[in-house]
Amino acid sequence: MSSTFKYRFRSPLGGLAADLTAECTPTGAENEFFLQIDRQVRLALPAGIHWRDASWLAYGLAAHAPALMSRHPDGMTLRVTSFTYPLAHFRSEVGALAMDGWLRRQFDLSDRGLRAAFDAVQGRYTFRWGDDTAPFSDDLSSP
Repeated sequence: MSSTFKYRFRSPLGGLAADLTAECTPTGAENEFFLQIDRQVRLALPAGIHWRDASWLAYGLAAHAPALMSRHPDGMTLRVTSFTYPLAHFRSEVGALAMDGWLRRQFDLSDRGLRAAFDAVQGRYTFRWGDDTAPFSDDLSSP
């Protein structure tokens, strides 16, 4: 059965928001395209999702993949049925935060430290990824 998690973070700029609706099914039940996140943890996404949103949703799932594998050793597929957000209050990184919130609520998982913050001095959002290094921060331009 699917459920919806509503991520909200208020700031002087208005805030960040996204609604994630998803469901979990056993591995092997999928008959659609999926991303393999870790061993038998898979992510199925709605058609037409932007690649950045897909990447951040996958990162949010990957942060919890080891804990999910210990609970579901035969594997699982997380099917995102809807990912919506107001354009004025969205950054793609919110996908990871919404996924983190959905997973922690759905499976009672521990907090991995994924956070948004507002830097008032610089007037912008910053993101923290717990003990992990910032995803997608590889400097591929270096020789």
